[in-house]
Amino acid sequence: MRRSLPVAIAFIMGTLMIIQFFVPHPVSMNFYRMILDWRIVVGLFMFIIAWRSLVLHHLMKIRLKRENWQYSIVTLISLVITAFVGIVFGIGKGSFFSKIYDHIYAPMDATMFSLLAFFIASAAFRAFRARNLEATLLLIAAVIVMLGRVPVGDYIHHKFPQLVEWILMYPNMAAQRGIRLGVGLGMIATSLKIILGIERQYLGGGD
Repeated sequence: MRRSLPVAIAFIMGTLMIIQFFVPHPVSMNFYRMILDWRIVVGLFMFIIAWRSLVLHHLMKIRLKRENWQYSIVTLISLVITAFVGIVFGIGKGSFFSKIYDHIYAPMDATMFSLLAFFIASAAFRAFRARNLEATLLLIAAVIVMLGRVPVGDYIHHKFPQLVEWILMYPNMAAQRGIRLGVGLGMIATSLKIILGIERQYLGGGD
C-alpha cells in the first residue's frame, strides 16, 4: 500500500493534468488553479522536510565530529538567526533580514560563483583542445566569440562583432534548439514513465 498508493496518485494526477492541458473549459481552468494552490501547500511541507533533513544532517556531523564539523555549527547558527530575524522583524526592504541578505549572503554567493568561474575556465581549457574536427570548430568559434565580446575585436576588424552575432544567432541557436528538443523529449519520456508506474525511484528505492 505504501508503494502502490503513490503510484496510483501519480497516475491519476498525471492523466488529469494531461487532459486538462488539452481541454480549454472553465471547469478545467478552475481545476488547474486549484492544483496550483495545492502545489503551494505541498511545497511548504517539502520545505519543512528539507529543513528537518538539513538540521539532522548537521547535528549528526557535529556529534560524530566528522571532517569540517565546525562549519556545521556555523550553518545551524546562521539558520536559526536568519529564521528568527525574518519571523520577528519581517523581510521587507530596509529590514535587518534584508541587510543580512545584502551584506552577508550576497557577497558570499558572489564569491562562490567567482570560484566556480575558475572551474569552468579549467573545464573549457580541457574541452577546447583541438583533438578532432569538432573540437577544432568549437575552439575557433569560442575564440571568435570571446574576442568579439571585448573591445579588441573592433581593432582586429570592424566586421568582427557582426561575425560574433551571426555565430550566436545561427549555429549557436541551432545547437541550443537541438539540445532543448532532446531535453524536452527526455522530460516527456520520464513523465510518462512516472505516470505509468515504470519509474519508481521517487519512492526511495527500487521497484
